[in-house]
Amino acid sequence: MASGLVRIALECEKKKKKQGVKLLEEGVWRSYCNGKKCGYALRRECGEAEWKVLQAVAPITMGAGVLPVEKEEGGGEGELMYMRARFERVVGSKDSEAFYMMNPEDGSGGPELSLYLLRA
Repeated sequence: MASGLVRIALECEKKKKKQGVKLLEEGVWRSYCNGKKCGYALRRECGEAEWKVLQAVAPITMGAGVLPVEKEEGGGEGELMYMRARFERVVGSKDSEAFYMMNPEDGSGGPELSLYLLRA
């Protein structure tokens, strides 16, 4: 993100049969980074490994860093980068929401990271 703004868009299909499903509860998303398609994203429940990471960063209110990763079966040792920040949520409609990372230390006043959720 040192090179400028990062915009991540997640887009899901609008299905007539699934009316009443909240936008954040959609399961499959097409993902775009700065306007370029970069694959798919899936909604899933937190597993044991994810809960360990969340517990490790719980006392941190804002910032970025690296956590050591324990060696698991079939996996190697390494590091896990994290970023913890305050996001401003903007709801456009039932089919669109945006999250803007707010950085109080940055003099530009604009978000460095923007996440867009769209149902099209």
